[in-house]
Amino acid sequence: MAEKHHGTAIGAAGRAPTADRADAIRNVVLVGHSGAGKTTLVEQLLVATGTIQRMGRVEDGTTVSDFDEVEIRQQRSVNLSVAPMIYNGIKINLLDTPGYADFVGDLRAGLRAADAALFVVSATDGVDGLTQMLWEECSQVGMPRAVVITKIDHQRADFDQVLAECQEVFGDGVAPLYLPVVTNGHVAGLIGLLSQKFYNYATGTRTEREPGAEYEDRIEEYRGTLIEGIIQESEDESLMDRYLSGEAIDTKVLIDDLEKAVARGNFYPVLASGMGVGAQELLEGITQGFPSPLEHPLPEITTLDGKPVDIKACDPDGPLVAEVVKTTSDPYVGRISLVRVFSGTLRPDMTVHVSGHGLADRGHEDHDVDERIGTLTCPLGKLQRSIAKGAPGDIVAVAKLSRAETGDTLSEPDRPLLMTAWSMPDPLLPVAIRAKSKADEDKLSQGLSRLVAEDPTLRLENNAETRQLVLWCMGEAHADVLLDRLAKRHGVEVERVPLRVPLRETFGGRCKAMGRNVKQTGGHGQYAICHLEVEPLPSGGGFEFVDKIVGGVVPRQFIPSVEKGVRTQMDRGVLAGYPMVDVRVTLYDGKAHSVDSSDMAFQIAGALALKEAAAKVPTLLLEPVDEIAVLVADEHVGAVMSDLSSRRGRVLGTEPVGTGRTLVKAEVPQLEITRYAIDLRSMSHGTGTFQRTFLRYEPLPSHLADKVTAED
Repeated sequence: MAEKHHGTAIGAAGRAPTADRADAIRNVVLVGHSGAGKTTLVEQLLVATGTIQRMGRVEDGTTVSDFDEVEIRQQRSVNLSVAPMIYNGIKINLLDTPGYADFVGDLRAGLRAADAALFVVSATDGVDGLTQMLWEECSQVGMPRAVVITKIDHQRADFDQVLAECQEVFGDGVAPLYLPVVTNGHVAGLIGLLSQKFYNYATGTRTEREPGAEYEDRIEEYRGTLIEGIIQESEDESLMDRYLSGEAIDTKVLIDDLEKAVARGNFYPVLASGMGVGAQELLEGITQGFPSPLEHPLPEITTLDGKPVDIKACDPDGPLVAEVVKTTSDPYVGRISLVRVFSGTLRPDMTVHVSGHGLADRGHEDHDVDERIGTLTCPLGKLQRSIAKGAPGDIVAVAKLSRAETGDTLSEPDRPLLMTAWSMPDPLLPVAIRAKSKADEDKLSQGLSRLVAEDPTLRLENNAETRQLVLWCMGEAHADVLLDRLAKRHGVEVERVPLRVPLRETFGGRCKAMGRNVKQTGGHGQYAICHLEVEPLPSGGGFEFVDKIVGGVVPRQFIPSVEKGVRTQMDRGVLAGYPMVDVRVTLYDGKAHSVDSSDMAFQIAGALALKEAAAKVPTLLLEPVDEIAVLVADEHVGAVMSDLSSRRGRVLGTEPVGTGRTLVKAEVPQLEITRYAIDLRSMSHGTGTFQRTFLRYEPLPSHLADKVTAED
């Protein structure tokens, strides 16, 4: 759309770009699978705007947005990062997101902070299943979208094929704004379909001229589709009739309507990019065709007690409403919060109210506290540049919010508000850890609390039954990054240990047993004898204690003591140290001594009786069984069902969900799905998801029970 080009505004790295008006801001999140070229695209646009002087390379670890040690080492993005720049007086906040499914938390944070999503699709690889899932996710929340096809200069690039694939996968409304011109295997430039100009890059700098006659048919074909798609969303209902009657529509009208069409989330322009080609066209597309924060519907805002509040979007004089979209803890700088301002104005050293609610199940305690913020900065990678204020619609970094966590709301202390949190997937990969040394153990709690504050996709569990510390992660890569941060950033070394699944024990039959606790060796002794009958209850029956004592053979005050002793032993287990469940215990006889009987004596006798019963009848190990619901593409259903059966699962049925997807429901023992998050991703090429809920306990097969008993 180069017809409105007025030259590039320079925003040097040492000077922070600012915008005083919301209509002069564009917040754009880059979305796409790992390797599609998002980070490289950020570098190209930073160079094109003069924000940096030289492009960095992912392979060299020199890019602006991938500055974390883990990212440099792994050569892929694992964090959300922001790259601000100025073009034609418009501040663009590019949000670079990870393309790997394990880091979907940072991706969703980027979607929350942005006003439009730019899907990055490689001209060599096309659209993968994960990108399709992300597109559908954006569609559900009405996120405005556009597509940029990268690597058009690669020798294996096929722009037309990938464009057709985007149109097939993403549906109606996908239309190109530019067409690459390839000469002798090299991209010579781009044809603007609205301007009908050829932007020639053959000499290394962009020049403009009329396209050759050989491109007329191709331009006409694509331009007609583009214009029809734009004016279908126009508020001027006469435009379509005028266009179909042969009237030439002014380009400025089309550009204005293009922005409206994108903002409504029904039209998706496609741009093109390669090394040295397309950066200026993309910047023009973002500044002229993408919505500003003024067109972003506000998330639901309430008072702390849940009453809805009506706030005008991007009002600089309105009440402060901002959201922490990303939190990082630096051992030298402290906690830095990336904040999107939705209303009001954020200023250095002001006091704000920090509210966080709704993630207590993941280790994020509800909190409400007033804090004084430190300096405000405009981040560019790891570089923090001071700014005077955070204008409504802008994204800024805030220092010294010691209690703020990802997802928290910042508001005025005298008018505390709360924004509805964005949805996060459940972490389904459990990783058991323990500190390597006593010194690490002392620092572990603080290090983990910082990780939890930063990452809402992490859930911390201190399992009282298995006595294990468990990190619930999104996948293996997520777990690796968390443990790396724990060691490098917080100085805590931990090691992984085998995960213990909380089993149960129960009796396999009925029997009678006696507990004898008699110690009379002079002085105050112990005397307690109890006769118990034990029998199993149906699954879920819990524990029943029945008193059938007659004649006072066990004094009334000691009957609760027997029950307490039985319960204590049940908690300890009688076979492999797991709690015992689904048992009825009947006390029907016993003996006592007038002097030597006591509460503790009968507790011990009750426990001994239970142990003796376990020696007379088989003791069964019970394993927890979950009901899981697996959502996969139709082509993977057979593999998933076969795999679930191999895990001792029982497939309950399948049902279609939308187009091309199937929900598979099954009952599977927890022992078999501790690493299912990894295995399902492999089977479904990263597109499968599942949910799990506890169902019941069932007897563990004897050969597995023998193995567990031997290990314990």
